[in-house]
Amino acid sequence: MNDQNSETPQSVFWRSEFGDAYTERHEISPEVLSVRTTLFKNIFETVAGAPPNSILEVGANLGINLQAIGHLTSAELFAVEPNALARAKLLENQVVPADNINDCLAHDLKFPDGSIDLVFTSGVLIHIHPDNLLASCSEIYRVARRYIVCIEYFSDKPEEITYRGHEEVLFKRDFGSFWIDNFPDLDTKGYGFEWKRVTGLDNLTWWVFEKPTWPLTECP
Repeated sequence: MNDQNSETPQSVFWRSEFGDAYTERHEISPEVLSVRTTLFKNIFETVAGAPPNSILEVGANLGINLQAIGHLTSAELFAVEPNALARAKLLENQVVPADNINDCLAHDLKFPDGSIDLVFTSGVLIHIHPDNLLASCSEIYRVARRYIVCIEYFSDKPEEITYRGHEEVLFKRDFGSFWIDNFPDLDTKGYGFEWKRVTGLDNLTWWVFEKPTWPLTECP
């Protein structure tokens, strides 16, 4: 672990009332759950030959993604979420066992090396400042036993976007290239684009990577 316990301006922002309001704006409706389930069905098809037995979402919010995943797999689910209200709703929704919900940040994940089969983010790396992005991805890489999944907004060039009137809280780039440029041993298993007009998802790009020398040990 990196032992980087210091908060960033972005993590403070998401722990604040703004993060609470974000959580309150979202709900696990049948419609939302359906499109998310389809998204992860497509993602899991890329690893069908060796499906994960444990899955961690970094930045789970109230658990929409994990609930969708729960319809597709019996893998043990874990969540990292810094916002207290979101963690409470995640627990209330009974998506993830209480012992598997963690209050920590992407750059300091409280998990042993190679302890989770698949680690993923969905709309989270976009909210990490570029100065902290490599440290966060390094932690995800460290914790992932075999697979890393990245689901984020895409831009050919790094750019900052004003988000609901706030600056320095949303950053777009080619996250797939960032992963393979900084971790060249990753193998790209698949990628896709979720066009909002058809899927209802917010024009998301996703990538599935595999670590080629993942340790041959059982996960906890």
